[in-house]
Amino acid sequence: MRLYRLSPNSLQFPAPTSALHEPNGLLAFGGDLSPERLLIAYQQGIFPWYSPGDVILWWSPDPRAVLFPEEFHVSRSLRRIMQRCPYRITLNHAFGEVMASCAERGQEGTWIGPEVEIAYQRLHLLGQAHSIEVWDGDTLVGGMYGVAQGALFCGESMFSRRDNASKIALLTFCRFFSQQGGKLIDCQVLNSHTASLGARDIPRRDYLALLGQLQPLTLAPHCWQPQTLSVVTLNSEPDSGE
Repeated sequence: MRLYRLSPNSLQFPAPTSALHEPNGLLAFGGDLSPERLLIAYQQGIFPWYSPGDVILWWSPDPRAVLFPEEFHVSRSLRRIMQRCPYRITLNHAFGEVMASCAERGQEGTWIGPEVEIAYQRLHLLGQAHSIEVWDGDTLVGGMYGVAQGALFCGESMFSRRDNASKIALLTFCRFFSQQGGKLIDCQVLNSHTASLGARDIPRRDYLALLGQLQPLTLAPHCWQPQTLSVVTLNSEPDSGE
């Protein structure tokens, strides 16, 4: 297997199955972050990830981390917080602020440079990228953003300025997304945080098959219009574990 250089004159990507084993999933380099190229990438299970100032790198790892909304793990501590949730949760009210906040997370967020922010804000203006915001009064304290692919949502990044704010954003989004007809959230690469929330690895071939099945599906009308989301109501019986 070899690493492909993308042509500036073509939007074509190599097959995801041709990605390198080490580093896991690295598929190609070069190209640009135009809306057209980004959307074609996501349609094929490919995403960009690179350090600001470096050449653009494109990835399709195997296995792929995913979260089925109904498998979100609600810990005892999160359940207690949701029973008295002091926050307001919105959809698509502050996409730019959410991206900027994700980019400020320190070492984990350094891949979100100005070029990436501009690119995804363009996708947002086209109705393809979306944000979930957690507010304490008028202060943004947490959130996440990603790219919609039919009944699949490709999560890109999240942040918290209050304990559990990003968990509240994801839990609220999981319930909302499921109610609108959403089936799967792409988490790209599993880490301890997403694993603790119920994400798990599946083979890339299974992810690509699900992507093909879920892309053509249509969500409920007005799903992505700016709105305030209902705070999740949980029953009193706690899930196991913290």
